[in-house]
Amino acid sequence: MKFAFMGTPDFAVPCLQKLIDTGREITGVFTQPDKPKGRHGELTPPPVKELALSYNLPVYQPVKMKDGTALEMVKQADPDLIIVVAYGKILPKEILEYPKYGCINIHASLLPSLRGAAPIQWSILNGCKKTGVTSMQMDEGLDTGDMLITREVEIGENMNAEELFDILSALGAEVMDETINAALTGELHPVPQDHSKFTYAPMLSKENSPIDWNMTARQVHDHIRGLYSWPCATAVTEGKTYKIQKSVLCDKKGTFPGEIVEKENRIIVACGDLNTIEILQLQAENKKSMPAKDFLRGNKITADRFE
Repeated sequence: MKFAFMGTPDFAVPCLQKLIDTGREITGVFTQPDKPKGRHGELTPPPVKELALSYNLPVYQPVKMKDGTALEMVKQADPDLIIVVAYGKILPKEILEYPKYGCINIHASLLPSLRGAAPIQWSILNGCKKTGVTSMQMDEGLDTGDMLITREVEIGENMNAEELFDILSALGAEVMDETINAALTGELHPVPQDHSKFTYAPMLSKENSPIDWNMTARQVHDHIRGLYSWPCATAVTEGKTYKIQKSVLCDKKGTFPGEIVEKENRIIVACGDLNTIEILQLQAENKKSMPAKDFLRGNKITADRFE
């Protein structure tokens, strides 16, 4: 069986590596175009492209998917099955229908929950206790296809999105391989999603960053760990904006939302339910990230609240 792989960021790398390590015949790797990065805007290839080139795999980087160019590239690769992992582009019908066995997507949630671009972060932002990976037969909708194989993981109380990302990217490779093996032996049993139960995980931006101290302490804690390490939760006091990078729930009580209950040896802040969080790691503007204890040795917080 010939495979094409479509993916772009770090999350997709373990899946492509698994395809390579298991000796699958990969006739094409599709990824997004190189993008300018850094202060000098140097064009930088996506992680999937870097891996593909290291194995001398043919790489395709269509700019558009619906003008026929991408379809011609797919025809060149001529795959029997396309594996899609965090590609970041919507596939048109003619590409979905080209491979003999269609297109299989590896999605980082327990579908139909958290369809969309940022399921890992939103699983934490929403306070979920578990999430997982679902392989899915792709259709024209946004993560709406029939489910193939699902695997769950627990989300620890203090686990952040970056840690969960690493767990799910590795699990995604296992689910992908299991799905391919089941497809080859005729043991796949597609299950339609219950579309009435879907939730959406939209793309994040820095507009999501500000902490609303009127939320409960647990919600604020989830906000901080869900947005780590990008775009990162932020809080403002004394006219300065801080990135709040790590926290834990605390047993102290406050008297109003945003109150800085302690600011000498540690930073404890009250939330909307008057329960508190302790800020363990933060970053001042144009400064390095540091533990709160180290920050307080060289900086004083004189205000009594975060805005």
